[in-house]
Amino acid sequence: MTNFKGGLRRSLAGIAPCLLLGAALSGCATPPPQTDAADYQAYKQLNDPLEPTNRVFYNVNDKLDTYFMKPVAQGYVDITTQGIRNHVGDFISNIKEPARWVNFMAEGMPRDAGTSLVRFLVNSTIGIGGIFDPAGALGYKETDTDFGMTLAIWGVPAGPYLYLPFFGPSGARDVWNLPVEYFATPMEVAPASAALTDFGYSETGLNLINTRADYLGPIAQVKATALDPYATFRSLYRQSRASEIQQIYVSDGQQPPTWAQSQP
Repeated sequence: MTNFKGGLRRSLAGIAPCLLLGAALSGCATPPPQTDAADYQAYKQLNDPLEPTNRVFYNVNDKLDTYFMKPVAQGYVDITTQGIRNHVGDFISNIKEPARWVNFMAEGMPRDAGTSLVRFLVNSTIGIGGIFDPAGALGYKETDTDFGMTLAIWGVPAGPYLYLPFFGPSGARDVWNLPVEYFATPMEVAPASAALTDFGYSETGLNLINTRADYLGPIAQVKATALDPYATFRSLYRQSRASEIQQIYVSDGQQPPTWAQSQP
């Protein structure tokens, strides 16, 4: 049964981008005529040709969040302290460090790759499996990356914006991070066992709840103040990705190229 569940999860991770892209293609926004220069330029700038379908997925996710994820995250906050949640975040971040190291190597960022390796070795030992972050205290600060950002550094354009069911904001380039992130974990290279499978499910669930708890305030503020929360979340996602890509160059001691200084 363990092998079956593991195989099923691998299959879902591998085909997820294809399924999600196929679903997104089922509905497209109609572009304004090119003779209307202002509206057409605004349409191109948004880079959201699948907006009707994206908004459907946003509404579905919003309902799931309102009636499930948000109450669970709020309950989690009520029974934990900020310190505990910080340690949980450090532990989950440490699990992702080997994947960051691989991506930094692929991006040609040796300093970031070295920092990532040191962080994993130090935090996995002195930091008791990553529950603590002594590497950060030693000056080896975390810099995030993933396969979507690796593709960006390779020059792959962002492509149209996507709002994915269950996963949330993404893009035609970033969506390929889903299967890569799943397979590039220490659990995937370890010998299969029932305990490891249960740990993987628990880590995924805890990651979702802990992350949602971190954003209880910001998400509530956007929903309370934004005239169009969907458009606001789209803009925030793009700004965040652009900032993360710039930070990779800065932390590695390199000058971000011109294209990396604008939204991806």
